[in-house]
Amino acid sequence: MPDGQAYISEADERQILDAIDKWLKTKVAPVAMQYEHGDIWPEDLVADMTELGLFGAIIHPDYGGLGLSATTYTKIVTRISEEWMSLTGIFNSHLMMATVVQRFGTNRQKQYWLPRFASGEMRGGLGLTEPDAGTDLQGIRTVAKKKGDHTYVVNGTKTWISNAIQGHVVALLVKTDPEAQPRYKGMSMLITPKIDPETKQPLKGVKNGNKLSKLGYKGIDSGEFIFEDYECSAELSLVGGEEGQGFFMATGGLEIGRINIAARGVGIARRALHESAKYAQIRRTMGKPIGEHQAIQLKLGEMAAKTRAAELLVEDAARAFDAGGRIDMEAGMAKYFASETALEVATEAMRIHGGYGYSKEYVIERLYRDAPLLCIGEGTNEMQRIIIAKQLMARNKV
Repeated sequence: MPDGQAYISEADERQILDAIDKWLKTKVAPVAMQYEHGDIWPEDLVADMTELGLFGAIIHPDYGGLGLSATTYTKIVTRISEEWMSLTGIFNSHLMMATVVQRFGTNRQKQYWLPRFASGEMRGGLGLTEPDAGTDLQGIRTVAKKKGDHTYVVNGTKTWISNAIQGHVVALLVKTDPEAQPRYKGMSMLITPKIDPETKQPLKGVKNGNKLSKLGYKGIDSGEFIFEDYECSAELSLVGGEEGQGFFMATGGLEIGRINIAARGVGIARRALHESAKYAQIRRTMGKPIGEHQAIQLKLGEMAAKTRAAELLVEDAARAFDAGGRIDMEAGMAKYFASETALEVATEAMRIHGGYGYSKEYVIERLYRDAPLLCIGEGTNEMQRIIIAKQLMARNKV
């Protein structure tokens, strides 16, 4: 299995999932609606997730993590997304950053950063997107210049960064050689804290811009980072100790992110399907439950089939990740299909619920608002289809 994962028994997995289910029922469900509509940072739930070990879920036990496989991890993500998807973003964005260090970092960097990441002491995310660079990562403008032999000086702006406001550190994609051709050869990854890991005091040269207001996916903060002559240690910050490898590190971190997005899609679709199946047996029109009308049955049948298909694609991608090797095709298919399914099933659920589906008193409207993000985040679905096609041809060369 890839570095970072540990074998656990079915009994251990069941124990973990049972603990998650109990927490969701007793702690998350009673407050999710309030936090979502108030766009409130769920400090108490983040503390719970820290105690549950979720910030170290896929970090190797040698560094204090749980070392879970992607297969177990996606089951956790799906369960939490059924109740409140925003929570999954808080620890998954963090784990994408941790994955970069775990897979590509030097031994010194792993020893320094991973225990802090696993404990939740230093939480953060992946800093890729800029105002003029989203899917086209090679278009970033944030620059890091070497100052002497031991320091980088960073200037630039990142936007749409999860955990930007409430987090403490970010894996930052920068240009260390802006003139390099092709462009990706000039890109590097830096671990850039905004507080001193030792003293916890704010560091100079980095600040947050606006907290971005969103249609859905509330609770988790999405914001801006502004770097102005920010200085960081080359030894601790330059991931892998070598410039020019950042693009591949970023795309490597996105693999687990895309599987996570797919698992979230399954969670949303499952919840929307279950709520619809229950409502169809309670709501009556023309003297009978709406679930006895063929029009509703057709919707439910298609929703159920696509939800199960999405589940299977996520399982397939997670197993491929656990086996090691390149999985951009599997992750892309899972992300594309599961996110589109989440959007379709949430929309059909709103139609089945009628006016109640449009009401903030019901969970359906939240699912409907959250689902579109999945088609955009961690690489648009248009890009996923291109990736799938290219990998398909590469694996079937003539």
